[in-house]
Amino acid sequence: MAEPAETNTTPLTSEIKAEIQDAYRAWLAGRGFKARWGQRQMIADIARTLTRPDNRLSVVEAGTGTGKTVAYLLAVIPIAKALDKRVVISTATVALQEQVVLRDLPDLQHHTQLDFTFTLAKGRARYVCLKRLEDRIAFNADLEGQLFEPPDAADLTIYRRLQSAFGDGSWDGELDSWAEGVERGVWMPVTNDRTGCAASRCSYYHQCPFFRARRQSAEVDVVVANHDLVLADTSLGGGVVLPPPDETIFVLDEAHHLPEKTRDHFTASVRLRASKEWLAQVSSCLDTMARRLGQPREVARAINRLSGEAGDLGQLLANMELLARDLPFPAQMTARRDQRSQVHRFALGEVPSPIADLAAPLHTAFGAAAAILNELLEALEQVIEGGLEWDNAEQADGWLPIVGQLARRADAAAALFGDYAATSAEGEAARWVTRLVYESFDEFELTSAPLDPGRILNETLWENSYAAVATSATLCALGDFERFMANAGITAEARQLRIRSPFDFPRIAVLSVPAMQSEPREGEQHTEEVAAMLPDLLALEPSALALFTSWRQFNAVVESLPADVRAHCQVQDTASKQRLINEHRQAIDAGEPSYLFGLASFAEGVDLPGDYCRHVILAKLPFAAPDNPVDEALSEWLESQNRNAFMEISLPEASLRLVQACGRLVRHETDGGRITLLDRRIVTKRYGEALLDSLPPYRREIG
Repeated sequence: MAEPAETNTTPLTSEIKAEIQDAYRAWLAGRGFKARWGQRQMIADIARTLTRPDNRLSVVEAGTGTGKTVAYLLAVIPIAKALDKRVVISTATVALQEQVVLRDLPDLQHHTQLDFTFTLAKGRARYVCLKRLEDRIAFNADLEGQLFEPPDAADLTIYRRLQSAFGDGSWDGELDSWAEGVERGVWMPVTNDRTGCAASRCSYYHQCPFFRARRQSAEVDVVVANHDLVLADTSLGGGVVLPPPDETIFVLDEAHHLPEKTRDHFTASVRLRASKEWLAQVSSCLDTMARRLGQPREVARAINRLSGEAGDLGQLLANMELLARDLPFPAQMTARRDQRSQVHRFALGEVPSPIADLAAPLHTAFGAAAAILNELLEALEQVIEGGLEWDNAEQADGWLPIVGQLARRADAAAALFGDYAATSAEGEAARWVTRLVYESFDEFELTSAPLDPGRILNETLWENSYAAVATSATLCALGDFERFMANAGITAEARQLRIRSPFDFPRIAVLSVPAMQSEPREGEQHTEEVAAMLPDLLALEPSALALFTSWRQFNAVVESLPADVRAHCQVQDTASKQRLINEHRQAIDAGEPSYLFGLASFAEGVDLPGDYCRHVILAKLPFAAPDNPVDEALSEWLESQNRNAFMEISLPEASLRLVQACGRLVRHETDGGRITLLDRRIVTKRYGEALLDSLPPYRREIG
């Protein structure tokens, strides 16, 4: 935690207590609610923690029905105002982000006397770049052709509609507010990142949706963001898009996602074939740029330096591809759409000497290329500002995003090869090579992922923020916070609070484990038995959510369903997640049966209250897939330390996922129904009792 400024050190005074209590009473009266014991406890506990002289970090698991969002808002906002701090509320999902912005904060303003302002903040990639949008519509092969193919007729139609809607004010420039959605391949050419942005020098600066949102963020009391944006901002030192961390109270909702989000954010990868194509792209880009801008000295110098300092990159990449091709990949391939893949993971993350030795000059060459391209970026910025005189200088801003993206690619490659070249401590990172097999060629991707996201979170977030609250409905695994706190880098000095759900689970919900002839380790037999049981299980209730842990079993079971049952199923991957949920709701509203079928993404963040979900069916206990390179590496490292990876990782994480999946059934007081687990291991294995005890006290029916 950042040290408090002496003038801002404010204990939990009677005035602040009274303001929070008055606001809570007013909110309850306005909504016609009665006070909830757990909600009051959460408000009080957070308020006490945030006003401590140090260790101002609160970890709160608030069971479904606690009303945690209102609880942390009521505690944090008055204290932040009294301390002259800002509040950043961060979520993992768009659904909760929108709930906080569109419902919870306006509701609090309406029903209380709390005086605060708020806005929504997203990363750059969620906003349209008006300059890039204009460039795509008036496609210039010399510019756009350096990075993207010409837009086809369908894409052009979308771009013109986006431009028209922004022009007439019916669209605000945010991807998420475009009702029809835009496919990633269509959207990416019309957004931007900081390396290719002219900022205030751009002719569209005052209209720019991103900078408009950023100006709003700088002026309000409460900023609602997401974990990805918080990680991006704090990894750059903070205060880039969001308020400075030492002046901010962070609320990390859905905090159980933080470790995984952190690992993903700091994972580095490079594709070798694509990098060789990037080299050709750099050469073509700079040659065209020199020609179009009248052969400026700075561009000519960049071309000459690249030839000298990074001229052997192509051969180095070819040599690395030969080494990658000779790795002992497993015979079995994973099939995914238009490609097949194999993974070779380096034991304990240790890269073999031939690859590490070759990674060193690749790191140097890509680092040199990045430095040259970043210097060229600075020259372009000087031209735009009028500090340098080039022919056709009016075209300079068009080249800024092109050179910016090329520089970013070089920086990323330099980082990856630097990681592969360095000698690091065991357990620091998982490293592996993926062979991607396409119809006409193979591609090799080198990846490095940190194994200790907690260290990163501690260095970038917890140590620098003024105060923080980490909360979720599911933070405890097997009854305690140990696994979450280790993963998130939170020390034992943090305040810990667990609030049980107020729901009467024994009365409203039953957990059934029926008698079965097979267990999941008997793959085909278990799949056949699940498929045979499902029609009768689905018939028990008009609505159900059936969850699977593997695509193989999922596909086999769906294909085996009788046609009359299949006609009422909404199956993952046949349409977008939201469309499937909408069609499911419409069917239930029309009095028809409907059953959602999905994998892990449907086991969390899916809100189906009341009749929309009366039965949750779990095909297996949600243990992680055994072939995940990061999980394999972490397990391997723990075993090398004579520790039990199953007890320290697999079992706690399965417990957390099981609680989340079962939590889809009961969303509020009037919910209820049945959970059926088609996995006898929960009653036949020694660890089963621990998993059962981690669940809410459902009424049990064990066959």
